Amino acid sequence: MSKTRMKFKSLILVSAGVAASTFALPNVEMPLCGKPGQAFAAEVPRSQTLADLNQAFVRISESATPSVVTIYTETTVDRPSPFFNGPFAEFFNMPKPQAGNGTKQVRHGLGSGVIVSADGYILTNNHVIDGADSISIMTSDNRKIPAKVVGNDPRTDIAVIKVQASGLKPIVIGDSDHLRVGEWVLAIGSPIRENLARTVTHGIVSAKGRANVGLAEYEDFIQTDAAINPGNSGGALVNINGELVGINTAIASRTGGFEGIGFAVPSNMANKVLTELVKKGKVSRGYLGITIQDIDENLARGLQMKSPEGVLIGTVVEKGPAARAGLKTGDVILEFNGRKVLSSVELRNAIAIQAPGSSATLLINRDGVSKTVPVRLEELPDKPGAATEQTSKSESNVLGFTASVLDAHLAEQLHKKADSKRIVVSAVLDSSPAYRAGLRPGDIILSVDKKPVTSFAGFTDMIKGKKRGDMLFMLVERGWSRIYFAFNL
Repeated sequence: MSKTRMKFKSLILVSAGVAASTFALPNVEMPLCGKPGQAFAAEVPRSQTLADLNQAFVRISESATPSVVTIYTETTVDRPSPFFNGPFAEFFNMPKPQAGNGTKQVRHGLGSGVIVSADGYILTNNHVIDGADSISIMTSDNRKIPAKVVGNDPRTDIAVIKVQASGLKPIVIGDSDHLRVGEWVLAIGSPIRENLARTVTHGIVSAKGRANVGLAEYEDFIQTDAAINPGNSGGALVNINGELVGINTAIASRTGGFEGIGFAVPSNMANKVLTELVKKGKVSRGYLGITIQDIDENLARGLQMKSPEGVLIGTVVEKGPAARAGLKTGDVILEFNGRKVLSSVELRNAIAIQAPGSSATLLINRDGVSKTVPVRLEELPDKPGAATEQTSKSESNVLGFTASVLDAHLAEQLHKKADSKRIVVSAVLDSSPAYRAGLRPGDIILSVDKKPVTSFAGFTDMIKGKKRGDMLFMLVERGWSRIYFAFNL
């Protein structure tokens, strides 16, 4: 029987999250069949490049996995008695169950953590250990060790716990600022249940600087498509050098399972929190005393800027660092300490990582003129700023909202202090440009087209002659914050 042979010149491989690459292979002759009675056998082509890649992933996993631990928590909660909460409760006219009226229940939690020092300090997420009555860890060599909380920082969802043990292997902490979108990363943790501890998955860095996710107050997340599932929280995100570049925190999912969108706190942010908690037991942050917002095209036109750049100052807290430095509502911050400001989230994080008492330099744009402003930062208070709730009738189909004097009746409805010189938004049409821009009832109108609003008559004069298509540029007060709105009527 004759033999048929095929020659393969190259092989195209596509891996999850990895672009297709071509690996050149030598000419390899592969028999399609053997002699009668013999099992099929083929010479398997080998690529040194693939073998090296395979070994790289193995080495990273072997290096980093011993530094990742499983975290067990126990929390005691009240469980109402079934008798008081069951079908007989209504029959016997029983009162609704009160706290402590039933039995106690121990709730068990599972998460992950990363050993960052040989003497037992472990990084994890705050939500993994928050409120726990007892905490313990399981190491890679199956030692279960009790742990205690060193400190936590809900604002970044980072916590530090500590164990007393020897033979621990700390991970090398990398520089997350140098991480690039498209880089390979591995996620290591204990997803779903105990017997899946130290699961390793791989993917790429999908994005950096993700914010407004709603997970923490200070957000600068690394997004990855490495598989992350419940239980991975607090685990390690490592680069191809086996260095810790993030603490896996959450997933975006419609089902509660892996959908290719995971978020990790950058290692630089986590490391700063670690240092502060170990040294001082709390995290101190820089404070400038302003509220800021991003500038879109409409705001840029309202500010008479050529293009959207920097961030816009809304509120300047009275007697705060910014106020003492001379910053004003309407100033545009272009640079912070010589670095261009690209977004309000980025600037907020940059201010927060500065030490209280340190000096900073801002480049601002005020009415088209650039100016350098030095400022001395203070420590961020627990409740920055103080609410200053300081509101005849004008209704316009053109404006899309109604403005009224803040009289006693309206002030009572809005839980504000009556002031005949204050003008308040009393209603907004749902389909109007004002509503889509974000204007809401209760907003106090401070200025229109950069002109201060000090009376209802003055407000009426400012909007007189406005027609559909015209730009309206407003500054409003909402709570203790000041916000700019720019929209076409």
